[in-house]
Formats: sequence, structure tokens, C-alpha cells
Amino acid sequence: MSNAQAATGQDVVDILTADHHEIEAIFGELETGQGTAEHRRRLADVLIAELVRHAVAEEMYVYPTARRALPDGDQLTEHEIAEHAAAERTLKELEPLEPSDVRFAPLISHLTKSIRHHVKEEEAELFPRLRAAVAHEELVELADRVQAAKRHLPTRPHPGAPDHPPANRLFNPGTGLVDRIRDTLSGRPTTMAELHDDQG
Repeated sequence: MSNAQAATGQDVVDILTADHHEIEAIFGELETGQGTAEHRRRLADVLIAELVRHAVAEEMYVYPTARRALPDGDQLTEHEIAEHAAAERTLKELEPLEPSDVRFAPLISHLTKSIRHHVKEEEAELFPRLRAAVAHEELVELADRVQAAKRHLPTRPHPGAPDHPPANRLFNPGTGLVDRIRDTLSGRPTTMAELHDDQG
């Protein structure tokens, strides 16, 4: 585990909940309908990247732990993975659209509603049950793995990609590398920090 996480005791639930808060902040900004079309498009780029990284990290590290630790872990995680797959299809539709496109706002609205539902389920059921069933030290170690993996995971939606180990662990690093090269060449922001740096 990292020294920072060991010192703070941050576990994987803390990390994923922080992701949820950041994603919710992006939804809130997009819902206002304010800002230039360019800013809204770039905000959507960050949203897509954050959601893809978050979902892939859960599928690689968190859901296998839930399968092992919870008596209904298989059923629970398959439900979560199905929700991820549906969201990823929406992200794929959103990815090429400009805010002026008539589909942009409805897709953002649909995505916002479905992700908020997913987050509510995770935070009310999956996360508390994980903390009750899995040793704190293991959850802190998972936090470290998730944080490290995010630096190499895909930033664009790939609806046909494998979403179960071991195939996803083989597929995702290479796909992530290709995505990051595309992002760099196109100047696409994938974090709020990059977006703010562009504006600064």
C-alpha cells in the first residue's frame, strides 16, 4: 500500500466515493447548460474519461473481491457490470457529438440519471457490505491498486471490450495506451485538472 494511504487509512471505498463526487460535479456543471460549446464538449470528454476509468477499475479489482467476499457476490456484480455496459454504450454515442447536436443534451440527461442510480446503489449496498466483509488492510491495498491502474486504463468507451478477469486485465493496458496517445495528439482533456490548465 502507498505511504499516503497507509497514513490516512483511505480504502478503496473512499477512492471510489471521491470519484463519484467528482463525476457528480461534472454532471452538475453540464446540467446548467452554461459555458461555451467548446467548454461543454471538453467537459463531456473529461466525464467520459472519468467514467470509463472508474468502471474499468471496479471491474478489474473491486468486483472480483465482491464476488469472493459476499454470498450473493456473483449476482450483485453481474448487475453492476450490466449497468456499466449500458452506460458505456451511451458514452460511445456521446463521444463524437458536439453540444449543438440535438442528441447531446438528451444523452447527457440519460447518462446523468442512470449513473446517479448506479452510484446510489453502490454507496447504499455494495460499499457498506464490502467494508463489513473484507479486512480494512485489503481494502486499503485495493485502493492502491485502483489508483495505480487508473494511470494506464482506457479513457474512451470500448463497449465490446471484455469486462471480466482475466481477459480485461490483458486487454485494458494496451487499449489504455492507445487511448492516451490519441488524447495527447488531439489535445483531449481527461481530468478536471487538465481542463482547468487549458482555461488558465
